[in-house]
Amino acid sequence: MLTTVVSGRTFDYSHAVGGLYMPMPVAVACGAGDRVYVVSRQYEQILDVPWNETATFAQVNAFNITTTAGEEEHVGKISRYGDAEGQLIWPAGVALDADENLYVTDEWMNRISVFRPDGEFVKCWGTAGDGDGEFNRPSGIAMDTDGNLLVADSLNHRVQRLTVDGEFVSAFGAHGSGDGQLDSPWGITTDSEGFVYVADHKNNRAQKFTAAGRFVTSFGSYGEGKGQLNRPSDVAVDQDGDVYVCDWANDRVQVFAPNGRYLTSLIGDAHDLAKWHREQVEANVDVKNARRRVYTMEPEWRFAMPTGLAFDESKSRLIVADTQRGRVQIYNKLHDYLEPQFNL
Repeated sequence: MLTTVVSGRTFDYSHAVGGLYMPMPVAVACGAGDRVYVVSRQYEQILDVPWNETATFAQVNAFNITTTAGEEEHVGKISRYGDAEGQLIWPAGVALDADENLYVTDEWMNRISVFRPDGEFVKCWGTAGDGDGEFNRPSGIAMDTDGNLLVADSLNHRVQRLTVDGEFVSAFGAHGSGDGQLDSPWGITTDSEGFVYVADHKNNRAQKFTAAGRFVTSFGSYGEGKGQLNRPSDVAVDQDGDVYVCDWANDRVQVFAPNGRYLTSLIGDAHDLAKWHREQVEANVDVKNARRRVYTMEPEWRFAMPTGLAFDESKSRLIVADTQRGRVQIYNKLHDYLEPQFNL
C-alpha cells in the first residue's frame, strides 16, 4: 500500500531514486540537508572464481535527494574498485561523523577507509584477525554518542568500538544464539540515548544493547510471518524509538514499536520508475516495447533483497537500499496524517 496507517503511525510512500550511479546499493547514510550517501558494489558470478576477482563496481555515491520525485541530483562518486589504499572491493557499510567525513567498511580488505565529504581519501586502518581492533568481514558501522565507531565484526561474531583513528576501545558479543550472543551480525545503529541495535543476521533477529554492550531486548524470530525475520541485514531507529529491520530474505522491511511489538511491514511501492531508470528505458526501444507487453509490473514495485536502510530524522523519512532493483525507496513517516472519511 502507498500509505500504511497503524497504531497511530503513518508510513507514506514517497518515491524511488535509482538507475545510474546505483548498481547493487547495500548501505545508506544521511548527511546534512538533502545529502544522501549510498554504498554500491557489483560483481559478476563466475563459477569457481572468487567474487573479489570479478567485481566491476565498488564505490560510494553522493546524492542530493529532496522530498520531490525527479529532483534528485548526483553530486559525485567516492572511491573505486581496487585493493590499493583509498579503493574498495567489498564495501558494506558507511557512517558519518559530525563533519560528514565518511567511514566505509570493506569486508574483503578487513579495513575501514576514511574519506572527506568531497571524496578525498584520508586514511585507512584495520587488518584481518580476531584480536582487539582486528576484523573478520566488517560490515555495518555507526557512530556512537561519544564520537566513537561501532563496527559489526561479522565473522568474529561481535561488535567492536574504536576511535575514529582505529584505536580499540571495547567489544561485546560472542558466538551463539542466546540473549546478547551473535551469529554473523550485519547492520548496526544507535539511538539518541546511546542504545545500540544490531541486525543479528543468522540468528534471525535484531538485538538492543546498552552503550556498554549489555543485552536489553530482541526483535523478531525466524520465519515468514508478521514480526518474523529471515536473515535480517540492517536496522534503523527513528526519533520516536520505532525500529526498522531490513528483512533481507523475506524481501521486506519490518517495523517494530520500542517495546518490540510488531507494527507493520513495508514491501516496496515503486509504482513509477525512478528518473534515471526511466531515462534508460526511454533510450532503448526494445526494452520500452517489451515492458508494454507485460501484463503487470507489480513485481517491479516490490523490494528485492533490501540490504541497508537509514532513517533521515531531518525529514522524517526512511530510505531503503532496494539492492536487487538498483535503487532506494523512500517512505515518509507522517505525524499529522488524517484518515480520509469514505462515507461522505
